[in-house]
Amino acid sequence: MLKLKPKFDLHRDVVSDLLRKEASLCRVKDEAASTFSLSGVSAEYSGPVDTCILNIERGGGILYSWKGATGTTKIGKYDPNTKQNKLLYTFDQQVCVSSCSLNKEETLLAVSLAQRTKGQERLRPMSKCLTLLIEIHPINNTKVLKAVDCRVRVQFLYPETDRSSVLESHLLLLTEDGYVDQYHILLTKQEGYRVVVVNPDRLSKAVERVVEDFSWVQWDGHTQRLYYLTHREKSVLHCVQFYPNHNCETVLELQLELPANPFSKVTFVNLGFDHYHAVRPEQELIRMEVFTNRIGSMCVCWSHAPHDIQELTYTLVLVHKGCSKMFKVSLDSGGSCLKAKQLHPLFIPMGYYILVCLQGYFLHCINTRQQEMLCHSLFLSGRDAVLGPEGELTCASVLGGEEETGTALLDLSSGKICTAELCPAFLLQILRADTPSCAASRTDRQRLAALHCLLVYMGNDPNLELKIIDWLCDSVTAFGSFDHIQEFILASLYRISYDKSLGLDKVLPYSSVFDKKEIPMCLLEVPGVSCTTELHTEPVFRGKARGLQGFWSELQWNTEKMKYLEAVPNPRYRTSYIQADWDKLRSETRSSSSHPKHLEENTKKVLSVVDTWSLDKKLVPLFQEEDHQQRALIGLMVDKLREHLNRHLPRLGKKKIDSLVVSYVAKLLELIRHMLESVWLKYKLGPHVLCLTQQGSSAEWAVFHFMLRILEATRGLCLPLPPGYHTLLAVLGVRCLPHQTFLQYIDHGLLQLSETFVSRLMTALDNSDANEKLKFSILKRLPEPMEQRIYQLWDHPVSSASISRDYVRTLLEKHNKNKGFAFTVRDKPGFRPEFLPLTYLAKVLSDVEEQALNPFEEQENVDARFVEETALKQTLILLGFEDK
Repeated sequence: MLKLKPKFDLHRDVVSDLLRKEASLCRVKDEAASTFSLSGVSAEYSGPVDTCILNIERGGGILYSWKGATGTTKIGKYDPNTKQNKLLYTFDQQVCVSSCSLNKEETLLAVSLAQRTKGQERLRPMSKCLTLLIEIHPINNTKVLKAVDCRVRVQFLYPETDRSSVLESHLLLLTEDGYVDQYHILLTKQEGYRVVVVNPDRLSKAVERVVEDFSWVQWDGHTQRLYYLTHREKSVLHCVQFYPNHNCETVLELQLELPANPFSKVTFVNLGFDHYHAVRPEQELIRMEVFTNRIGSMCVCWSHAPHDIQELTYTLVLVHKGCSKMFKVSLDSGGSCLKAKQLHPLFIPMGYYILVCLQGYFLHCINTRQQEMLCHSLFLSGRDAVLGPEGELTCASVLGGEEETGTALLDLSSGKICTAELCPAFLLQILRADTPSCAASRTDRQRLAALHCLLVYMGNDPNLELKIIDWLCDSVTAFGSFDHIQEFILASLYRISYDKSLGLDKVLPYSSVFDKKEIPMCLLEVPGVSCTTELHTEPVFRGKARGLQGFWSELQWNTEKMKYLEAVPNPRYRTSYIQADWDKLRSETRSSSSHPKHLEENTKKVLSVVDTWSLDKKLVPLFQEEDHQQRALIGLMVDKLREHLNRHLPRLGKKKIDSLVVSYVAKLLELIRHMLESVWLKYKLGPHVLCLTQQGSSAEWAVFHFMLRILEATRGLCLPLPPGYHTLLAVLGVRCLPHQTFLQYIDHGLLQLSETFVSRLMTALDNSDANEKLKFSILKRLPEPMEQRIYQLWDHPVSSASISRDYVRTLLEKHNKNKGFAFTVRDKPGFRPEFLPLTYLAKVLSDVEEQALNPFEEQENVDARFVEETALKQTLILLGFEDK
């Protein structure tokens, strides 16, 4: 499920380098005594020992300590950008470094030392923890900040600034006694390069108490936020935001439904690694973490103390959605007890997913944005719930970082850091289920969740999209619980907007499952998993006097908007909003009535941003004809979707909404074209498929069937198609289907006759008996305005008759306007009076013959006998005595 990429290896990137450098140092010292072996390393030298990671700063720098060959403790830094190690400080004896932090300018080092237990090695003064501030640019003075009987964690702030040289640093001291202090340290330069502390004796007066009491605390270095938990009457989560100007304030308070005493000891999260005082897993009653996303989402995750080894419980509070979800998972442990290190699952943020993993038991990939139904979250168990290819990664910590760099996992036992990504190959395997045994183990719910994860979370990869389209082509029939083409379209369209605003989660289409009247139970239930959803207490936002900005402004708006949308019935854009206008517009278009001008303007905007360059080089001939019906439907969708967003999300602004909607519909048309181009390449179709005189191959039949499924999916969602789609589908239909079946497809609405297709059919096919019958049948099915235009193209007696009929009708209408109905049959000898209507028609034609030109031959008169027979046949048809 997870693809792990090595990013740092303590042994490879640090220890081997230290071995080389210290061996070189020993060689220089021992050359005179000649104590070196053939390898160049002293036989008595064992290299650096007790090398351990201490902290990882915001810029990615890794701080570590080791015991050197001379019996001292050293602190160094590994720079992931330059791949270089740098010695920061050397103590003159072996000490226990429990916490360490380096300021951004690398001029100050804060170190917290733990007290040893051996008598002569005790630190003086005799306190459990000694916190030092060390000048290291160059190494100069050392100042004692704290000497207390409780553990202390240190962390420098890393404010964003454009200044190359900053003579000010700010340090947080967090203690087991439950308070947090911030030291404001002023620096000065001496002799052009020495950076020293201004008035080091007055540091104790430059202290600000940030937090007074806490039982749990988490540092988010990337966003410079401090989360902490208080337990007075109720459990309340607080957040302190540190700003670039070094000011800080409490911006959030959130009440949580936690046990009375959730933590046995004060817990530190993301504040370095204390190897001398690590809390063992069996001592943790609750494991808790907070994850945020830059566009305004916040998730508070914690696992409950396990009371039953056969069941595990964990809760996610989705602050941005205003709800909490408590999951209970039954563990199939085969009768064996959980190991101590497995008492709590690991929470791993993956974009807008939260992965909850208990190694070897289950892996739950929870969708924190479309969380209404379990089918949009992926649950795996057994062998699928293994982190890494070898399954031996027991991650002690999840490292925060920028979203673009992925999630970093640290395994303290091995000293390895790797970036974790969802594995697309594994998710594709879930979709395909090529073998019967694999197919039986996969459910529609898992396929639906895997498909959305591939398309939305990882969908920017064109190669991945091609593989998904290939899967769509191979899946001949839709699953019983969902239409996979509809899901592909909606998820792909949602991807272009999901990172713009969380409010769009509730108002844009995401899945066709939401529109089902009865949702199959297989999508609503996960065997062995129960979920309880509750509305959560709204967070209290502080800092209103100065105005919330950035992330906090987005989170506040999201919580308010979600409360509004929960009260609005059906806030998500649905088919029913457009169906009536859709049917009306299609009916009007068939009668050739012009659609409103504003719809045409919408269509022009969409087509202007569709990728239409080099159309002559495109594989599939789309966007190359005027399809008035599809143009009207495109404009209608833009109109309705824009109206919907303006009603529910006016905060986005009309300009942004208009741009979003136009891009959304344009992406739809491009997506369908991309699907067709992919299947064109898959079956190696060429220009010959557009020839109407040849019979289609099995490959063309497969493409025709795929296009029919696209048509069915888009009709079910009331989505327009690219202009030219119906023409291309009809061409493939003529080539692949028997004529009678082709006509049945037209009668049942599966195929639609476009003027471009019928025109090509009339001119490309000869007048053999079968083709003539097909052409007559198609002409019978055309609306009258199109029929008149098509008759002009067919060189056939019936088409000539139709032209004559129209010609006569025009003359009669003109004649009746100018003259009365005076008529004397004896004035014109040679006419037969047996059929008076025909006699009258012949007289009228004779009257206008001299002033009218024959439409076929301008220099000859009308063949009265031919016109007489034509008029008689048309009269019989009108009276119902004869078919066309």
